[in-house]
Amino acid sequence: MAFVYILHSKIADKFYTGSCINLEKRLLQHKNKVYPNSFTSKYNDWELYIYIDNLQFQQARKIESHIKRMKSKTYIKNLKAYPNIIIKLRSTYQ
Repeated sequence: MAFVYILHSKIADKFYTGSCINLEKRLLQHKNKVYPNSFTSKYNDWELYIYIDNLQFQQARKIESHIKRMKSKTYIKNLKAYPNIIIKLRSTYQ
């Protein structure tokens, strides 16, 4: 199973959206700056904002891409505030 996850940095007031198979491992990679030139390596205060679990890998990639195309903090905040959006994403990107 795969995940879509969104991290938030309070210092930068920015979000990062990603997808992965192993969420715990991926979060540790962000925290430990395994990829030193990556976007998330610029800040130290990333926190898990929201995640979507129990997805097929291709489904997770499509949902991640959709969220990134929206380019909207408001949309990301609405994902957390209105769970029905996530239900709709799951059915749209099966």
